[in-house]
Amino acid sequence: MGTLQVGDKAPDFTLPNQAGEPVTLSDFLGEKVVVLYFYPKDNTRGCTAEACSFRDSYESFTDAGAEVIGVSSDSVASHEKFAGQHELPFTLLSDAGRAVRKQYGAATLGGVVPGRITFVIDRDGVIRHAFSSMMNIGGHIDDALVVVKELQAAQ
Repeated sequence: MGTLQVGDKAPDFTLPNQAGEPVTLSDFLGEKVVVLYFYPKDNTRGCTAEACSFRDSYESFTDAGAEVIGVSSDSVASHEKFAGQHELPFTLLSDAGRAVRKQYGAATLGGVVPGRITFVIDRDGVIRHAFSSMMNIGGHIDDALVVVKELQAAQ
């Protein structure tokens, strides 16, 4: 299955967060825009830079009516440590079996390294933006914030 595209309905899912509590995507819909980003691994250079960039822009996202959620296949314990170490104010979800990653088509590079892709999902559960880049970390945050602000203005 390919990567989900703009206009596609975002598949609902439930995964444990860094505290081990279940988080369901549809619980946010209707209330907030969701910035759902898939990343390869906790505590790697690129992923730490991306998480810290989302952290530093988090207030801008929440002010615009969005929630940021990070997803990787790392364990709940790894996420808890990663979030604590970098003072991440947003939810990290553990997709240990990579089932949600597969649902969203957040492919692996060469079948080995999980891809880095960010989706902006509107209040109706429709994907409004998808950005995939392993290297352009800033693009994930900047582009997502532009779309979130556009959605807020249109509401």
